[in-house]
Amino acid sequence: MYKQNEFSIKHWAEEDRPREKLLLKGKAALSDAELIGILLGSGTRSLSAVDVGKMLLRSVDNDLFKLSRLSLKELKTIKGIGTAKAITIISALELGRRRKDAEKQEKIRITSSAIAYRSLVPHLSDLSHEEFWVLLLNRAHEVIRPVQISKGGVSGTLADPKVIFRAAIENSSSAIILSHNHPSGNTKPSQADIQLTKKLRDGGKLVDIPVLDHIIFTDKGYFSFLDEGLL
Repeated sequence: MYKQNEFSIKHWAEEDRPREKLLLKGKAALSDAELIGILLGSGTRSLSAVDVGKMLLRSVDNDLFKLSRLSLKELKTIKGIGTAKAITIISALELGRRRKDAEKQEKIRITSSAIAYRSLVPHLSDLSHEEFWVLLLNRAHEVIRPVQISKGGVSGTLADPKVIFRAAIENSSSAIILSHNHPSGNTKPSQADIQLTKKLRDGGKLVDIPVLDHIIFTDKGYFSFLDEGLL
């Protein structure tokens, strides 16, 4: 019979423990299984966290791309991986994917409503329902990232100021551009659109994150609150 803690990483030689190995030798010295072991934090009574990482990698033929495509349910089929650990793995892989995407993309600098409109095309084109998005900008007015705030019905969607400015603050934004689509193709702002824009403009002044524009998006054109003197 094995002892309960026989397979615990803390009983390994210090230079073989993944966390200590990273500190001593750097991240490049760790195997994929050791990196996964750090994410997992612990294994089972009979397997170390690194052993669980090895099992997980074997299940996808040691292919990290295949690993990134596993669902929460599929990850949980591996012994030693429950919901919390599966979520940790998915989150780490998603961060890696976003970093890769960020490296590929040149930052878009918003210098006009037309550029703002074009940057929104991948997100708001061909929709049969309304969505509200925000472009988060740095000091140079380059897009840090676009963020979906809400998804609604054919004739409207909610835009909670708290959600909008929390996203801006969490991403260290220096300014924002608002946008929502009109599936009808009508670019004219409603009275509710005008009131919301004023409310968000005033809120931006309070937190020192100016609202530079609000784009009403349609597949055939757009309306800019800035261009029309409504900001």
